[in-house]
Amino acid sequence: MNPQNPHKILFERPNLAELSHQYTVVDPHFHTHYSDGYNSVAAIVKRARELNIGIAITDHNDIRGAVELDRYKNLLNIPGIEITSKEGTHILVYFYDVKGMKSFYKNDLQPNMGHDIMSSTSLEMEEIIERARTVDSVVVFPHPYSATFTGIHNSYFSEERLDHLFKMVDGIEVINAENLNKWNLRSALLGFNLNIGITGGSDGHRLAQMGKVVSYASCENDRHAFLDAIKKKQTKVIGKEIDLIRRVTSNGVKLRNNIKTIRTWSKKTSDTVAPLSIPNQRHSRTTSNAA
Repeated sequence: MNPQNPHKILFERPNLAELSHQYTVVDPHFHTHYSDGYNSVAAIVKRARELNIGIAITDHNDIRGAVELDRYKNLLNIPGIEITSKEGTHILVYFYDVKGMKSFYKNDLQPNMGHDIMSSTSLEMEEIIERARTVDSVVVFPHPYSATFTGIHNSYFSEERLDHLFKMVDGIEVINAENLNKWNLRSALLGFNLNIGITGGSDGHRLAQMGKVVSYASCENDRHAFLDAIKKKQTKVIGKEIDLIRRVTSNGVKLRNNIKTIRTWSKKTSDTVAPLSIPNQRHSRTTSNAA
């Protein structure tokens, strides 16, 4: 791997030791046992220190792990949460400080929670973004193309609505280690064409997944500088998908959770829920040197 490579998106195994020597490196998408992950915050911190990278805990609709993570010193940590919108689609929100995250969670998310941690909230996507903007935050669409229908690029959202939503956020997750390669390639092309910030993360649920995909930037090794780098479109992404068996297992769990979410939501609203279908290819215009 050549860290001086001019391309912003590289589909290859990251050399974390080499990268962290020259850049601020973060895995900005990781889950704990507080949602659907398998590990404690302490174990996650230990592993991140071993890899010499920063970490963001982004549990589904929950901030306990992110709050706990912030108590550890000598580690770059970014407060975050992965929210499930009313439509069943995921969105990542990162915060500049824990106080802002707690305020957002208490005032905006908690009153609109579903019946369990993995359920949809009662907030539509636009409202989540607007509420997140009331505190200092960075908003990113994770795995925009996804076989589990949790990405923003699915048949529920019209092209006009997608155009509006993409203008509301700060970035796109262009590589997700738990995603299929074909969906990551489309996500990378989408990020390039939209000309907004990019991130990439493991979406890890086990320690072995940490650092398989990372985001990095030439900035100070602190939270504010790294989040600013996303907004300023200065981050780069490198990594590859995890092995097929683990992806199938993980995506199977995600799909079951999403189907349950859709069924639950459809019982609570008179709105018509669009049928599940393979994500379309809007906004994936063919271009050269996309990465």
